[in-house]
Amino acid sequence: MEELIKIGLLLIFAGMLLTVIGALLSAKGEDVKVAVGGFIGPIPFGFANDTKLLVLVIALSLICLIAFLLMLKG
Repeated sequence: MEELIKIGLLLIFAGMLLTVIGALLSAKGEDVKVAVGGFIGPIPFGFANDTKLLVLVIALSLICLIAFLLMLKG
């Protein structure tokens, strides 16, 4: 179980590092699209400056919620 926690934390930090590197390397002056999502309790939420990205974030959040509920059931 401790190994899974370490792997999860490593993936989180790797994702944050890739996000920062991508932001630093992106060309200035181009239209940057951003989307952020998460959960407040069991309710998924999302913020974005592009409608397509917002729909994608909400859909991914709902898929994660369904997968979590299925794991609880099993």
